[in-house]
Amino acid sequence: MFLTIRLGKIIGLVTLTAVAAAFLSSGIGFVLSDKYYETLPTDASEEVEKKYIKWVDLSVPLKVMDKTFELDVKSRQENFKLSWIELMAYLAAKYGGNFKYYKDEDLRKVVERLQGGEKMEDIAADLKYYPYYIEAYSAIFSEYVGPYKVLQEENGEKKWVDKYGLKVFSPLAKGYSFSHCDDFGNGRSFGYKRKHLGHDLMGSVGTPVIAIESGVVEVLGWNMYGGWRIGIRSFDKKRYYYYAHLRKDHPYHSDLAEGDIVTAGDVIGYLGMTGYSRKENVNNIKTPHLHFGIQLIFDESQKEGVNQIWIDAYNITKFLQKNRSAVVKQDKDFVRAVQIYDPSIPD
Repeated sequence: MFLTIRLGKIIGLVTLTAVAAAFLSSGIGFVLSDKYYETLPTDASEEVEKKYIKWVDLSVPLKVMDKTFELDVKSRQENFKLSWIELMAYLAAKYGGNFKYYKDEDLRKVVERLQGGEKMEDIAADLKYYPYYIEAYSAIFSEYVGPYKVLQEENGEKKWVDKYGLKVFSPLAKGYSFSHCDDFGNGRSFGYKRKHLGHDLMGSVGTPVIAIESGVVEVLGWNMYGGWRIGIRSFDKKRYYYYAHLRKDHPYHSDLAEGDIVTAGDVIGYLGMTGYSRKENVNNIKTPHLHFGIQLIFDESQKEGVNQIWIDAYNITKFLQKNRSAVVKQDKDFVRAVQIYDPSIPD
């Protein structure tokens, strides 16, 4: 059973021992590298063996993602490097994770200081939780923006063209409509009472489902809750993308198999309404939709354990509408129309 805790204020608690966990849960030791950990009380009977983030509550508004992303891309055009992740982490630390306090002026001022030659680590030195947010947001967004290549045709000749910008994609293909709302945390009752730890995109059966990010197919098959589903792990192993309720009879791209490497923007499957059944290939979901989930993994014990971290992907899904993968029909499958080279893919 999944367990996720969403907090209004951040708690970066880290330990594997029960005694240490008791101390940490009382508020001792928040930040996340050896440099920033506060010392446990001397009467702790067991030594901390591992340190990793246990909670992430992603609350960055869409407008902040948009503004920091645009600043990042524009700065590269001006040969001055701003990091949208650093900017978001700074604002989160400044507001204690509550973006209701966000002001454009705060973003403008920190950008001016960076442009003036100051370093973010110096600007954020007095913000206690900046190390937490930079690690958490890097785990989420590290491969979203960066250099890549696009195969383009010029004068009848195809060649790779260097680009910089958003290199991840919307989970549904370009040209296919869908609707959605922020449903993270809503109640579910099939099998047992639990919270919805993903984001549902309501669409038409057969809509091509797209790989958000490049990675490795870890899971492919039937699950009684998710029906036909796919699990893709990022190369740094920090992110696990879960796509569920795929189409009956033809849920996946025909060439897809566990262990395959996929490139961001590839067609991996098709929207459907399978699931809620112990029997395979059954439509027991009332409304066709894609269940899309993002799990963060800071320690491998979190992958299948009780400390799983699933984040609210609603604003990320809206942000990704900037980049939707165009597709074309090829035999009985759809394939991407535009080829990209992602340097994050291992050789």
